[in-house]
Amino acid sequence: MNDLKSKIQAIRNNLQQLEKQVDLEQKKSELEELDQKMSRSDFWGIPEQAADSLKKAKELREEIKFWSEMEKKLNEIENLSQMDENENVATDLENKLSDLEKQIEEKKLELFLSGPYDKNEAIMILTAGQGGRDAEDFCRMLFRMYTNYFAKKKWPYRVLHQHFSEEPGGSKEAGGELGFKNISFEINAPYAYGFLKNESGVHRLVRISPFDAKKLRHTSFVLVEVLPQIEDIDLKDIELKDEDLKIEFARSSGPGGQNVNKRETAVRIVHLPTGLTATCQSERSQQQNREKALHLLKLKIFNVLQQQKEEERKILRKRVEPSWGNQIRNYVLQPYKLVKDLRTNVETSDVNAVFEGEIDNFIKAEMTLDANLSGRSD
Repeated sequence: MNDLKSKIQAIRNNLQQLEKQVDLEQKKSELEELDQKMSRSDFWGIPEQAADSLKKAKELREEIKFWSEMEKKLNEIENLSQMDENENVATDLENKLSDLEKQIEEKKLELFLSGPYDKNEAIMILTAGQGGRDAEDFCRMLFRMYTNYFAKKKWPYRVLHQHFSEEPGGSKEAGGELGFKNISFEINAPYAYGFLKNESGVHRLVRISPFDAKKLRHTSFVLVEVLPQIEDIDLKDIELKDEDLKIEFARSSGPGGQNVNKRETAVRIVHLPTGLTATCQSERSQQQNREKALHLLKLKIFNVLQQQKEEERKILRKRVEPSWGNQIRNYVLQPYKLVKDLRTNVETSDVNAVFEGEIDNFIKAEMTLDANLSGRSD
């Protein structure tokens, strides 16, 4: 039990240090002021300001609630440890402490996220590049990797559009499941963009192709794009002229079955000046899909404009190609097993765990590298 008590004290010290770091007392005072402001009769006089206040109050309330719950859980564990020194109880309390520690460490990571949209939800787009069927199968593998990661973090997600491989049947490893030419999906969790933004880039797979009768080694590429979910009010300055848009309609893509949409509800929009595209098929009607695709297109344009200076806007058409020389991470299955990020040098030989969603080490390293490059000292 002495080890347990020491661990409880260490977590308590860490908790108190983090509460000072996030200035919890200041957040409580700020929430109190907002609550007073929102109770006034003239609060809704300027709707945009009122909406900002409501959003801020919600964020503060959730933040304060988190730290309060951590303290409450830690106190409960400490009280139980003092009441019962049974070995089975101690083991159970150790497990609870480990879970608590993981939650606190996860929250600690958010301190690295200080970008303007790091707190936002996110949209991910995976596009198969060079490599033919292998690239499309790799696209499916990455989609499964990310969705497994979301499941571990209990992040809900929703597919917006999926364009399946045209070849019947996928790889043997996939159980015949079709690959993707491209797929886009939204992740509906706070800080999703902050955690995932550095996954943007070209991912490279090296393996013996399951589609090659000669069992030769093939290299394939997938482009991963991560966009922050941004409210329409922040996109109001992005004007999409009708003459700059090419809008196409098609039946919603699917692997077959009774539930495949027989009407042309899927919408694909091309922004001619930049070559950027957005597709949506998740909504029930063509109009809803069109609105969602337009919103996604605005997000893409907004993202590009954020990354480039005013004088560079004329080269918006340039995009990173999912091909040789552009990769940020390699997934090697043959002749040896290794997943290595080329920016952080984080690597692992347990490639199966990576494709099952164990990518925390990569994401944490990317976040801390990003913070260091930005001059963060915490």
